Amino acid sequence: MISRRQILQTAASAAIASPLALGDTPPVKVEGRLNQSVARWCYRAMSLEDLCKNAKAIGLKGIDLVGKDEWPIVQSYGLVPAMAQPGAGTIAKAWNRLENHDALVKEMEVNVNLASAAKLPNVITFSGNREGMSDVEGLTNCVTGLNKVKKMAEEKNVTICLELLNSKIDHHDYMCDHTAWGAQVIDQVNSPRVKLLYDIYHMQIMEGDIIRTIRGNITRIAHFHTGGVPGRHELDDTQELDWHAVARAIADTGFQGFVAHEFIPVSKDPMKSLAQAYQTMTV
Repeated sequence: MISRRQILQTAASAAIASPLALGDTPPVKVEGRLNQSVARWCYRAMSLEDLCKNAKAIGLKGIDLVGKDEWPIVQSYGLVPAMAQPGAGTIAKAWNRLENHDALVKEMEVNVNLASAAKLPNVITFSGNREGMSDVEGLTNCVTGLNKVKKMAEEKNVTICLELLNSKIDHHDYMCDHTAWGAQVIDQVNSPRVKLLYDIYHMQIMEGDIIRTIRGNITRIAHFHTGGVPGRHELDDTQELDWHAVARAIADTGFQGFVAHEFIPVSKDPMKSLAQAYQTMTV
């Protein structure tokens, strides 16, 4: 009797094809409990159309981090622009400084309205860098700023996602670099439309304890990103985490959002890597 794992392996292998070889008949896909997506920037060498064709064939349901000019392309393939950019601010300059708030509110109003009109679920935002500011002051300022846009997000049915990033390797001095700090922001804003973007790659670098942290904070999380540690590469046996176990832990919470792959493939066949990631995270 064929096991579920064998079925998944067959489906992933069938999905490994170059964009020009996909043909009209997509491979058989096994549906899992997680909605999987992929970050556009990790495949810059490939056209968005080809990425969408491959993503659809593999079984993914969304494309992350695409701008408004690209949303129609993604949607034409039956995929969701799962994390829209921009929302407001940049990694270095965002809500932790009061002097930024007026511009950020205006930017968020524009982009939440655009996302709502396109029926997109999420927009991205950031805390900003510390630059000598205390975490307590920065937290208070982020809460103050996000409180100014939460009602609009609630009315438009778009979730503002505050991203957790590591400050150890990739984004030195970034303030929202621990789950506990981000969770305090979410709790104090207290809105169903202001949540965390929990990037597993970044939080594995900063604090580890991924599964327990996810279980304890799932109500604060709207979206996930993946990426292997070390190196932000494939979700394979060169990495620290058991990604299938992580996927099962997320699915067991009843999570209904997206889990997006944001790793940089080192394989000569990046679509093979993406198909394998899909297989690994299918539970």
